Amino acid sequence: MFFISLLLAVLSLQRHAALALSPQFIDCQLQKSANVSPLSGCPQGTIFVSQTDKRAAFTSIQAAVESLPPTGDAIILIGQGVYQEIVNVSRTAPLTLLGQLPSSARAKLSQPFANATSANLNLVQVFGTVFDVTGQDDDTTAVLTVAPNAPGALIGAGTDGAPLQPVFGNVDFKAYNIDWQNRAANFAISQALVTDISYSNASFYGCSFASYQDTWYTGRNASTYVVDSVIFGQTDYLFGFGTAWFQNVILANRACGGGLVAWKGNNQTFAPGNRYGAYISDSQVIRSPEANATTVTTGKCFLGRPWNDDAITVYLNTFMDASINAVGFIPFDSARPVIMNTTFYAEFNSTGKWLSSSQFSLFIIPFVQTGPGGNTSGRTPVEHILNATTLAAGDFTIDGVFLEHPQWIDFDYLF
Repeated sequence: MFFISLLLAVLSLQRHAALALSPQFIDCQLQKSANVSPLSGCPQGTIFVSQTDKRAAFTSIQAAVESLPPTGDAIILIGQGVYQEIVNVSRTAPLTLLGQLPSSARAKLSQPFANATSANLNLVQVFGTVFDVTGQDDDTTAVLTVAPNAPGALIGAGTDGAPLQPVFGNVDFKAYNIDWQNRAANFAISQALVTDISYSNASFYGCSFASYQDTWYTGRNASTYVVDSVIFGQTDYLFGFGTAWFQNVILANRACGGGLVAWKGNNQTFAPGNRYGAYISDSQVIRSPEANATTVTTGKCFLGRPWNDDAITVYLNTFMDASINAVGFIPFDSARPVIMNTTFYAEFNSTGKWLSSSQFSLFIIPFVQTGPGGNTSGRTPVEHILNATTLAAGDFTIDGVFLEHPQWIDFDYLF
């Protein structure tokens, strides 16, 4: 009976992992034969972008974005290719970007898209090469910006950042199966953002984001959700001032510097009820497979450091390899050498559960791998090690963190 139950569990895992696709958009995303319209299977009104297909309405993503009217839902299908451009979305109405997928994707996919090697199925890459220099705001380096206007995209410096803006941008931005990259250098040359999502709601599915420093930014009053995706970085490569949930992602350390997460929070006086912070759930923290062979990461990476004293960072059910230093979290720098008690750092079950695709076998009993970086016995005393009771009390769920059941998240995406 035990073996039968185990067999059914493995089959369930196999089915679950074999559907890392959007049921709503997969027919649109799959490449078609030359005699079939690339928009076959797409919702009516979808705009096609391609650098090579003459049937495309535009050859650049930004041109397609700028063509959109200010109101009404919009969908853009991006054809296979490598696009060197900056994408800036300021419209408030919903927008979905779809990366084209190979026609074999539906049949051949046997694991989630979240894969730290290059063996994913995404056919679309979008990249920029800008990095921060003295006198400019970090937002100028972002490959993808979703913000209402230029002042709303500003990041600013210090513990308070750019001035608060009385505006809101996109209410529902989505991107599927696109690899976003900042190729400014193959090391941490300076701040070199991939995303700047500010004063907007945005979600990402089966994507990757690659840089070294400050890869991902969830800005002020923004809410973001990333699932089944890979984020590459070295220094503070998840940073922000809004609310971000990372679900079933891989955080791939190309090297170690600062912390994985550098977040700002806001006190309850100025933002009552807020849950501004970074929440990483059911994920993996690993040394990136493409890290330089001479780069030492063992015990060198920290889970986070507080950009200001109201920062919140929570890891839930996350596998952590030997990259993670035993202390976990560290102070921001020598000018702020103490993690204040207004900062909330927490972990739950950081030994994690990791079943690799090679373990999805009917003839091999799957086993749980525990990550050495997930040993919390040496963590900084200020950190909260959650148990089932404190986890429930904190309501560390998607609905609890966003203070609602977010209508802008595609919960039908299977991974």
